[in-house]
This record gives sequence, C-alpha cells and structure tokens, in this order.
Amino acid sequence: MTSIAERILKEHLIEGTYEKGKEIGIRIDHTLTQDATGTMAYLQFEAMKLEKVRTELSVSVVDHNTLQTDFKNPDDHRYLQSVAKKYGIKFSRPGNGICHQVFLERFSAPGKTLIGSDSHTPTAGGMGQIAIGAGGLDVAVAMGGGPFYIKTPKIIGVKLLGSLPSYVTAKDVILEILRRIGVKGGVGSILEYFGPGIKTLSVPERATITNMGAETGATTSIFPSDEITRSFLKLQKREDLWIEIPEGLEKDYDEIIEINLSSLEPLVAKPHSPGNVVPLSELYGKKVDQVAIGSCTNSSLKDMLIVAALLKGRKISNETVLGISPGSRQVLAYLAQSGGLTDMISAGARILESACGPCIGMGFAPNSNGVSVRTFNRNFFGRSGVDSAEIYLVSPEVAVAAAVFGEFTDPKNLGDYPNITFPSTIEIDDSMILEPASDPKEVEIIRGPNIAPLPDFSPMPDNITNIRVLIKVEDDITTDHIMPAGAEILPLRSNLPEISKYVFKQVDEDFPSRALEAKENGGGIIIGGDNYGQGSSREHAALAPMYLGIKAVLTKSFARIHKDNLVNFGILPLTFLNPRDFDQIKPNDILNIMGIRRALMSNNNKIIVHNVTQNSDYEANFDFLSKREREIIIAGGKLTHTVQHNL
Repeated sequence: MTSIAERILKEHLIEGTYEKGKEIGIRIDHTLTQDATGTMAYLQFEAMKLEKVRTELSVSVVDHNTLQTDFKNPDDHRYLQSVAKKYGIKFSRPGNGICHQVFLERFSAPGKTLIGSDSHTPTAGGMGQIAIGAGGLDVAVAMGGGPFYIKTPKIIGVKLLGSLPSYVTAKDVILEILRRIGVKGGVGSILEYFGPGIKTLSVPERATITNMGAETGATTSIFPSDEITRSFLKLQKREDLWIEIPEGLEKDYDEIIEINLSSLEPLVAKPHSPGNVVPLSELYGKKVDQVAIGSCTNSSLKDMLIVAALLKGRKISNETVLGISPGSRQVLAYLAQSGGLTDMISAGARILESACGPCIGMGFAPNSNGVSVRTFNRNFFGRSGVDSAEIYLVSPEVAVAAAVFGEFTDPKNLGDYPNITFPSTIEIDDSMILEPASDPKEVEIIRGPNIAPLPDFSPMPDNITNIRVLIKVEDDITTDHIMPAGAEILPLRSNLPEISKYVFKQVDEDFPSRALEAKENGGGIIIGGDNYGQGSSREHAALAPMYLGIKAVLTKSFARIHKDNLVNFGILPLTFLNPRDFDQIKPNDILNIMGIRRALMSNNNKIIVHNVTQNSDYEANFDFLSKREREIIIAGGKLTHTVQHNL
C-alpha cells in the first residue's frame, strides 16, 4: 500500500513520471473559483475561445467582494453569473457562503482532484480529496481540459494519537504543526494524516486542519475517507459519492510528524505570522478590543453550534465587540432554526454576512492600535485593514472567552465544555446555486465598465538590459505585501491598470510610479529574500507587476504558487546560487541579463546577472524550471503558450 496522496495522484497522472521532485501533469476533476480571483480567471478562459468547460465539475462562488459600496462589485457578480451560465459552470450566488465551506458541504468528493483559485482550496482535503490552490490562469487551463502541473511532492505523514482534551480543538492541532515546522516547512510536500487520533475528528475538524495547512507552504493536506466521511456525506444527502480510502502506514511516508492530541493545549498565533505560535497561557490578561469568529477555517456548523452554546445566557464584555460570520447559508439557516442564532444575538454579537468579510479586510476592521482576536488563518501585517492593529489567530472557544471576559483567558473559565447535539438530518436548499444554461448560445456575457481587457503578453527577449532594481525586500514577503487585499483594492481585481497602482502599497507607496518610469527605459526587477510570495494564490501579485514592466524577480527562494504565477505571466523567476550575493545588490542598481532564451532552450539552469552599476556578476539559476515552464516563459506567459498549442 502507498500513501493516499500518492494513490490519487497516480490515478490521475497523465504526463510525466511519478518521481520525487520531477514535474507531473495530473487530470483535474473539479475546479473552484471565488470572485476576487475568478473574474480574471474567466477572462482568461474566454480568451481560449472554448465553448464550455471540460471538467466533471466547475464551481464559481461569490464570497470575497460582497461589499457593494459602488457599481464595481455588483457588476463583477453579474459578469461571473453570466460566464458561469454560458460555459457550463455552477454559480453560488452572493450570500450563499464561503467557497470552501460551500464546496465541502455540497461538492467535495473523496478520491477526486480539485484545483481552486484560492490558496485555502486544501480545505477539501478533509474529505479525502486532493485539493490544491493555484493561480487563476492554472484554473482556467484546467477548466479547458488541460493538465495541472506540480513537482511530485514529498509526503509527510502526520500521525495523530490520543484525543483532544476539553477546550482544545482542531485549530490547535494545525497551530501546533505551524509551531513545529513554520510557514515554509511544508514547501514541496503534502501533509497526510493517519493514526488512531483521526477517528476522533469530524470532517469539519479535519477541514480546519487541511485548510490552514496552506500556511506551512504545503502543496495540500489530506485525510482518509472513512465512516466519518461517509456520515458527513450522508448528512449532506450525497452518500452516493462516498468511497473508502484507507489511511496509509508509517512506511508510506518520507517523514513522520507525531502529535499526541491528548497533550495539546490552546495555542495562539501572534502578529504578524501564522507561524508565530505560543501557548495561550502566555497571553492571559492581555486586553482584547475585538473578536471575529468565522472564515473558511472556523465557520462550519460544528464551530457555530459550539460558539452559540458557549454564548447562551452570557453577554460579551462592554469593552469588546464581537462579529460572527457563519460559513454558509446552510449553517446560518440551521442556527436560526435551532435557536443558536438567537443566543449569539442576545449575547451582543454582530452577525455578519456568510462571506469572507473581515478575513480579507472587507469590513469589520479593528480600531487603531486595537487587539483583534480572530478564528481566521492569516494575520499578515495590514490584512485587517488597520496597519496598527495586532491580529491574533485562535480557536472559536478561545475567541468566545476573549469576547466574554474582554481579555485573553483560559476558555475553561466559561465552565464545562458544551455537549452539543449535532443534527442527524439537515435541510438541503441549493436554490442559491444556479445551474448553467441549457442553450449557451442564448446567453450574453455582461461586462461592466470596471472590467478591463487583458493586457498583451510579449515573448521573452534573449537579452533584458538596463533593468532597474525597484525594490529589495527581506524574507517571507507575502502576496499581501505585494498586492494588498481590502475593501479599497479588491473591487479592482478585473481592472489591471487600476489595481496595479497598489503594488507594494504597504511596503513602498512610490513603487508603482517608479516601475512605470523604469518600464519606459528597460523595465524593472524585484530582489527578494527567502520564501518570497508566501500566502494567497492571488495571481495579481504577479500579473500587476508584469503590467508595470517587471521582467524578473531574483530571490533566495520562492513560495510555490507565486513562482508558478510568475511563470504563467512571463516573468523570469531567478534564485541566487550564492545567497550572500543578495547583500551586495542595492536599490536602483542597473542590471543586465543576457542570453535568456538561449539558456532556457538549452536547458541550462544557470545564468549570469551583471550589475552594471557595481560592475559585478551574480550567478543565478532558473529555480529548476521544467521544459514546459521554460517554453511558457519564452512564449510570454501561459495564456499565449496554451493558445499556441491549441488546447
């Protein structure tokens, strides 16, 4: 027997040889988009001039840009709905829920493959599905029937023993993993869970763990499909999709992480990284200004029932505000029917829309210098919408305690852990999931004025000269640093000229103007440290720099999805052969890179970067690009390459 991940990947293998570190192309069964990345993905799909999607299932969800303060977001929603109707895609309307929660409830299936234009797509791994976050262009190509390419990953087995103590949760399991391996310890790997402890975890708890596994840099995370999986599917009236996928054995894994659930304690990720994890006890007594419960990590029915039970008969602190975002309309409806919603409202909670909301800076921002305690998956600098705020990541139980007492405290102070009654049946109402048209020819695509045409993609020249070092950044720069989220910027996702004005806004407000100036004189280059581009799958963090004339990014190392996105948009991803060369390059240095096409076509992995300003040379490599990736860069990006090869 082999690991679950290896079994599913081999079953879907259509290109390459399954060998660690080698590129493989896999068949994709399902795709998922959300509106912040989906508008661009569907513009790219339209450019392929196909009549309909070629996947078993493609789903489009509106859950990010749901604030409608002007025409931009509602116009984009109309565009997405019309595209879905025309091209054979199911469309989850605004208000129906967060894409990962909706997909887990209504679509996820054991043994299938899924890629989604959101980095938390691995949520579906809690159902025994290989689910991988990717850039929107990769999703567009998969919708067109093309393979999805990854480097064959290392499989890390996470052995779970024992059972969780009272007030210790699935969130604490993934925070413990982050405490051990950090935000780049999963790069190039799949985290696969096994051992007797998995039998103590429900599908929503498993999904919490696989969701936040994205913060380790892992390709994805996965659990077996067992009777617990079957019970969840039965609740969703989808039991016919269940197949058994037994857990692996220790010998099936390249590495083992062992966690005794019984020995865990409540944990907290401190600002400004999900990997900055400490015991909750270190923060006892620290005042809390705001609490937010929800996000694709902790908004399931199980989470919400526990929150409602803990709030029942209580009031939140006068010094704290509490916002709750149920993960889907299904969850919200059951809360209303069961009385849990009344308990939340009576306690003083503000009930927010079933959407991503504050997790991506769309409303419910904290106060200046505020301490905000959130059940989310990311606490990057500025992501909340307030740069001076301190954002802490916790479980729902810890969040409720903070809201009630107004400070970090042991959740056991709430009393005995609630014994919630989980329903044996639930009303299924898919009326807000719209089916595609029976006659696509009758559907007209609706385009608002905020939707700009795709830019031109130029082939990579052999030489790029006089490129200016526009910015030099340190380790663990996130896609939020490169292309921020938030209510001001997210509505511009379908308007590349406008959104490009915000590149590196949190780091250097003058970057866009300098980049456009350099674009007229050869273009620019970005210099970065380790793990450059960690975080979201948002391809705008590559697409907008391309629009601003960025020709190459030279770093110590890249995060997986961002490197893929750079390739997809024809930007040369280079890494230092000698990391000490990073220290020598200075902002505004002028660089030349010669013989690029020749080096790419000859399969040469090394290239010389000449610093004209300092008259010095640096050896760099193409970060082990495959033959296919080299061809994409030469063509000027994946869209051009795909059209040239008649997908």
